[in-house]
Amino acid sequence: MIEALNRECFCISLDGQALADALESELGSPGLAAQVRQQCPYLFSAQPVFVSREHLERMARVVTAIESVVAMPAWRDEALARAPASARHDGGAKGVFLGYDFHLDAGRLGLIEINTNAGGALLNAALARAQRACCEAMDHLVPRLEHVVALERDVFAMFVEEWRRSGATRPLRRIAIVDRAPEQQYLYPEFVLFRRLFERNGVPAVIADPAALSVRDGELRHDGLPVDLVYNRLTDFYLEEADSAALREAWLGGAAVVTPHPRAHALYADKRHLALLSDDARLAALGVDAGTRELLLAHVPRTELVDARNADRLWGERRGLFFKPVAGYGGRAAYRGDKLTKRVWQDIVAGGFVAQRFAAPGERAVDVDDPTRVLKFDLRNYVYDGAVQWVAARLYQGQTTNFRTPGGGFAPVYSTP
Repeated sequence: MIEALNRECFCISLDGQALADALESELGSPGLAAQVRQQCPYLFSAQPVFVSREHLERMARVVTAIESVVAMPAWRDEALARAPASARHDGGAKGVFLGYDFHLDAGRLGLIEINTNAGGALLNAALARAQRACCEAMDHLVPRLEHVVALERDVFAMFVEEWRRSGATRPLRRIAIVDRAPEQQYLYPEFVLFRRLFERNGVPAVIADPAALSVRDGELRHDGLPVDLVYNRLTDFYLEEADSAALREAWLGGAAVVTPHPRAHALYADKRHLALLSDDARLAALGVDAGTRELLLAHVPRTELVDARNADRLWGERRGLFFKPVAGYGGRAAYRGDKLTKRVWQDIVAGGFVAQRFAAPGERAVDVDDPTRVLKFDLRNYVYDGAVQWVAARLYQGQTTNFRTPGGGFAPVYSTP
């Protein structure tokens, strides 16, 4: 049934005017909808992706299983031992918006990767506000407004919880949403949504470049005013670059709560973890129970670190593999094995890559006039403290998600019984 809906349902669920209203009058600021259309026209897909309740529940079980492994002292010790010093500091916060990304094809579910600054949660909330049932059969699948409002409420509560976990007892005074050259970032519209979310809940917020921050008198500051918490959207995951110096000082010295942070990245997002999570012997050696190992082995595609010892074998098997940099993100420098050239292969063998068994993405038909035109999709689970907050799809064409495909972008997930 699910495959048939994704293949044969061409209903348009996105109400463009409702989306503009959500971005501007309800959530954002005047002009935000126009900015989205101009700067990122392929941010939202007009069609939903259908996923069964059973697969949603199975993804949640995989998330729970991995969270139980990451909580083990042996995992923590191994992960932090090979991470930079900034990751060994523990400021108490868990880290907001883990992203567990899955492929789902013909019932086969595979965890592709875990990210620690998964973007798009509030964009998907806006998208959910703009859904309409295109026919009576779809009416019960459209997200209800109360669920969207609950997500937005829970997102703000998550940041308050991060503040509390740091040991603070007074109310938050100011939040900074930080990324390099933020107005030039593709997802800048979401930064605006976060600023408005914080302000609607009584906490002033700014959007800032890390170079605009400083530490003075034991406080992180922006424009001379104190910043209590940083919502960190940087891809400088370990705060090692020169522009991140003040943020790194604040993180290590406790001058502000930084979330997500280097420790979360080291514990979850290093691609070498996928090799451990797909290796029964190594999981057993950590003390992971048999039931958890069975679940992980069934849903984490076999992954291994590429080095000189296995290079010849992996080259021979490349057509069934996907190669990713250990510290990569957003599909950068990731390659399908059947597309590899010898030149790129030499870079991969030089070090810093993992080889993952190819897990086919799902497919969604998007053109009623050309039913053969399909886009790939993945499923992103937004997770905090072990719980799935929301599930969204991303439609795309090419090797990895890219938000450059006409008809693609974030898509709502419609769940069937």
